[in-house]
Amino acid sequence: MFAGLLMPEARAATPDLTFGDASGIHVESVTRLSARQYNVSVSSAALGRAVDVRILVPSDYSESAARLPVLYLFHGTSGRASDWVTSGEAEQATDGLPLIVVMPDAGFDGNGGGWFTNWVDTQTTLGPSQWESFHVEQLIPWVDANMRTLADREGRAIAGLSQGGFGSTTYAARHPDMFVSAASFSGAPDIDYNPVVAAGATAIIEGTAVGLDGVEPEAMFGSRATNEINWQGHDPADLVTNLRSVDVWLYTATGAAGPYDPPVPNPGAAAIELATHGSTISFVQRAEQQNVQVHLDDYTYGTHSWPYWARDLRQYLVPLMATFGSPPLPPTSVSYESVDKAWTQWGWSVTLDRGADQQFSAIADADRAGFSLQGAGTAVVTTPASYTPGSVMNVTSSGVLGASRTTAIADAEGRLHLTIDLGPDVPSGAVIGVPTMPPGVSSVTIAPA
Repeated sequence: MFAGLLMPEARAATPDLTFGDASGIHVESVTRLSARQYNVSVSSAALGRAVDVRILVPSDYSESAARLPVLYLFHGTSGRASDWVTSGEAEQATDGLPLIVVMPDAGFDGNGGGWFTNWVDTQTTLGPSQWESFHVEQLIPWVDANMRTLADREGRAIAGLSQGGFGSTTYAARHPDMFVSAASFSGAPDIDYNPVVAAGATAIIEGTAVGLDGVEPEAMFGSRATNEINWQGHDPADLVTNLRSVDVWLYTATGAAGPYDPPVPNPGAAAIELATHGSTISFVQRAEQQNVQVHLDDYTYGTHSWPYWARDLRQYLVPLMATFGSPPLPPTSVSYESVDKAWTQWGWSVTLDRGADQQFSAIADADRAGFSLQGAGTAVVTTPASYTPGSVMNVTSSGVLGASRTTAIADAEGRLHLTIDLGPDVPSGAVIGVPTMPPGVSSVTIAPA
């Protein structure tokens, strides 16, 4: 009955880890739950209230000096940070692995969850609910500041179940330079591209907001009528080409009774699995259309329940550790698209001066010799540190406004700062299943002066 307590002799043999404030996160309390497991209560202005982060470390973490890869592992709807330990056998599955597992809350107090986005409505009773900012911009650097991590893409992966499977794939699609691998277990990696799937996803997400979170139905992503571009900008299927350099694994079943189900299966678990199966298959079809490689394990027989997710995790850990052991190289040229006004990926930064707060833009085939940029308005592009500081480069641009040639001088870090006129700042509509790119395109070549 006292299995959750750490015995005094074990505590003496393995000193407690300490966790401090960093990256906008304040540590409220730390509880050591077992030799390998910690619960850290943290608060952040991005959320407005405290949430929990469960952390698993290797048994020899305190005795070793090695830096370790990290798996960020998310729960599903109405879940908690503890779910993967109490129900998903994460502690047993990772025993003996040189791996840190970070399992944060993705909702408040086991409510429906925040759907892994910065809410459009920041004035609900739940507060700001800026979940993407918390998880990506604060939690990850906080973990890197407090733990002995491999603090780069090659040492970082992300996975989750159900709503958390959407979370793992949307974060990977929006921030592919941060994760070498991503996995979805019975997840929802398409909430927009397929109109039939989008209708079901809208009902589920808005139902989560109203029925479980107690807020208005359009608080998270906004209205489909007026904020469709925001849905597209967070949909892994719409952004699937961003995932070319991420090792993506998808596990799903149809809801038909499987080996881990009771004699009379739960009809709700069957229905939800069927819905997530449709979302997963739609995502895979979109990936195939765009020639993006993903791994699909459609095991057909199984419901939306923990025994299958525990098995999914055990199976995923095998290729994940192999990937950590021999990570793929970063892309030699960068292609990326986003609806944000400013973004940074793979060392390239783009800031757009345009009327629309959200609108698609894309960089393609970007390397030290040049790139193509599509969008609207005027863009300031900052390159990676690929040039000799102080060197003068010829920059030739050709686009809808004609051709131009200028020079640019690499800054002290070896970066170029270029202003690119993409043409008229015209709005582009957003229709479910039709992610539309503005017509303005500029091709840029860079060469020594």
